[in-house]
Amino acid sequence: MKQSKMLIPTLREMPSDAQVISHALLLRAGYVRQISAGVYSYLPLANRVIEKAKKIMREEFEKIGAVEMLAPALLSADLWRESGRYDTYGEDLYKLKNREGSDFILGPTHEETFTAIVRDSVKSYKQLPLNLYQIQAKYRDEKRPRNGLLRTREFIMKDGYSFHANYDSLDVTYDAYKAAYENIFTRSEIDFKGIIGDGGAMGGKDSQEFMAITPDRTDLTRWVVLDKSVSSFDEIPADVQEAIKEELTGWLVSGEDTVVYSSESGYAANLEMATNEYKPSNRVVAEDELTRVETPDCKSIDEVAAFLHMDESQTIKTLVYIVDEKPIVALLVGNDQLNEVKLKNYLGADFFEPASEDEVRELFGANFGSLGPVHLPGDIQIIADRKVEDIHNAVVGANEDGYHLTGVNPGRDFLAEYVDIREVQEGEISPDGQGILKFARGIEIGHIFKLGTRYSESMNATVLDENGRAVPVVMGCYGIGVSRLLSAVMEQHARLFVNKTPKGDYRYAWGINFPKELAPFDVHLIPVNVKDEEALALTEQLEAELFKAGYEVLTDDRKERAGVKFSDSDLIGLPIRVTVGKKAADGIVEVKIKATGDTIEVNVENLLETLEILTKKNE
Repeated sequence: MKQSKMLIPTLREMPSDAQVISHALLLRAGYVRQISAGVYSYLPLANRVIEKAKKIMREEFEKIGAVEMLAPALLSADLWRESGRYDTYGEDLYKLKNREGSDFILGPTHEETFTAIVRDSVKSYKQLPLNLYQIQAKYRDEKRPRNGLLRTREFIMKDGYSFHANYDSLDVTYDAYKAAYENIFTRSEIDFKGIIGDGGAMGGKDSQEFMAITPDRTDLTRWVVLDKSVSSFDEIPADVQEAIKEELTGWLVSGEDTVVYSSESGYAANLEMATNEYKPSNRVVAEDELTRVETPDCKSIDEVAAFLHMDESQTIKTLVYIVDEKPIVALLVGNDQLNEVKLKNYLGADFFEPASEDEVRELFGANFGSLGPVHLPGDIQIIADRKVEDIHNAVVGANEDGYHLTGVNPGRDFLAEYVDIREVQEGEISPDGQGILKFARGIEIGHIFKLGTRYSESMNATVLDENGRAVPVVMGCYGIGVSRLLSAVMEQHARLFVNKTPKGDYRYAWGINFPKELAPFDVHLIPVNVKDEEALALTEQLEAELFKAGYEVLTDDRKERAGVKFSDSDLIGLPIRVTVGKKAADGIVEVKIKATGDTIEVNVENLLETLEILTKKNE
């Protein structure tokens, strides 16, 4: 492919409005262009990457018997009314009317659509299981679209749905999808973790998220690629080294979620679902009398602990939430933070929000900072973190402004349900007892759910079982963010390329080190001087030979300076660069491996053999 025929509008500078490196490079390297807030055009390079990602997916889904189809993006609101999601999904749902006033939506996901198709087409358990998927644009009216393709209003998604006569069959397909996803992300050279996830608006019970890890940029050996002109990082002057470090750390570490994982085992979860090792305390402590004490101007845990000369771990924090129109009290030890997702999931709540100051005053007769679980009305449900049960002689609010109670003991002074509702902290013991918990930012690139009968029951999707009874179909759901995958690759494979000019100045610039299977082209072929007829003839010869050997080649035939061509090449990020320069007449070209910065001169007769060796070496 001739580069002059491609639309690759590279930019000289990083876009000023980009905060994460993937967004900046997607724009600067000419992969995408923004049409409106959260809506992007995928230019030729990006489209080639996405098509390669789709190819990998289709190959892996073929192995597990998944069949591709295509559902409409424009959906009747009636389908979503059947499932109940039309009113509960939230403000992200695009709602519209046709000329006749009928309600429609732009599909953010397609559980209802696929359920309706199977409901109308499948009548017997003998026709199951079915494993269907599609790859298409989805729509969500994000309030604040940001970070390029990571948070958009229109995005490309693979969504799949499986239909089963029983849960044993669902388990088989769920595990098959898990393995397929692991293969897809491994082939895409994504550093990922499969983690325990939350079903959220999808409604699934068991679920697993696949998160692309985006570590900070302090490891220079990972993020910096040295040109052949620079022997080692140590030779770079100290002021330039500091500038490079500042450039690396100046970009936000992308990711909408915190991934919690064990330093020693395979345990991993998102922060909302993560837990730690817990061993109940068996120590016996004499229980003090319940005592009301004055605590003037003490509203925070730290202020109360300091005033009473005790450790904050001896205090119990009281929080109040309105859950499905009823007040719920949540208790935590000291400065532990509530994990709202855990609490909401435990309660099985549809509507969940913190109580207001007025609501708290009406219920407790006191303001925030003086609340406690003692002597509450019996109809108020108390949910306490499991650590609370181990505390003896604790301090809690007295439900009277300016006062607290000491000598409070769970079980004696209040009754509660004890569950894990706290947010874990980095450095705590992993729940399997192996290693400690570590945190990293992550980009969600895939998610699988065991939906069960959530949609088939509400939409009356049933089949006749072996006994002739109508039973709801059991469902699974499996998604991959295709456009997000492109951003995740950019985040992980961005590199800062450093070189030294003939005058001895050090230069550095961002570029992409694309993984081989997803790169838009395999080889970037660059004739330095387009006026050199011998060089052009050799370029044409090499282009034909590389194409015949199975390489996808982008030939930079533009009438641009060599510096411009090399800069654009670094930005575009193809795995191999072949430069046809001054030694073209001697049949010698320069080969550069993008991932390492290694450069060698090769006789054209040995080029294919050399590329084969270098490709295998760097796999």
